[in-house]
Amino acid sequence: MSAEGPSLGRRRVMMALPLAGAGVVGAAFWSMLSGMQKGSFNPHDINAPSAGRPVPDFTVTDQTPGVGFSSHDLQAITAPVLINFFASWCIPCIAEMPQLLKLRDRLPIWGIAYKDKPDNAAGFLRHAGNPYARIGSDFEGRVAIDWGVSGVPESFLIAPGGKIVWHGAAGLNNDEVQNALDAALGQAKR
Repeated sequence: MSAEGPSLGRRRVMMALPLAGAGVVGAAFWSMLSGMQKGSFNPHDINAPSAGRPVPDFTVTDQTPGVGFSSHDLQAITAPVLINFFASWCIPCIAEMPQLLKLRDRLPIWGIAYKDKPDNAAGFLRHAGNPYARIGSDFEGRVAIDWGVSGVPESFLIAPGGKIVWHGAAGLNNDEVQNALDAALGQAKR
């Protein structure tokens, strides 16, 4: 009987572990949904540590129909610039394009094609319109890692001198994101 006791107890523990894990995940998900309902959880707020820091060292090669750029180019700017990571395969990138086309009249936008074939990115811009004053390619996605990009589209507002003053991890066609960008742009122009 003593030989069966520990074995039976171990089996029960092993069977209970997945149930306990599912309970913890369920409680975390419930907490997130409750926070969203109360307005205390914003899924677009990723607490990006990049705001307030200088742009990382990087270079992106030319992406048709534009010219690439580097961190040195951003450090030399004298007015705010919006950096926008996008991809032709990204549905939210397609959805935000009309907003970017409107925004380019108020603010220079420099694009970075993220993990996209150059021909596909060029075709996307021919079809959707090109809001970018400069555009580079990050085919391997290494530049995006240095910037802290978690997915596309993502945008960064750069102040004169190359300092990141705002980071948006959602399409600019979202009113909340657009309002946050407008507020940051007002601060960056001062």
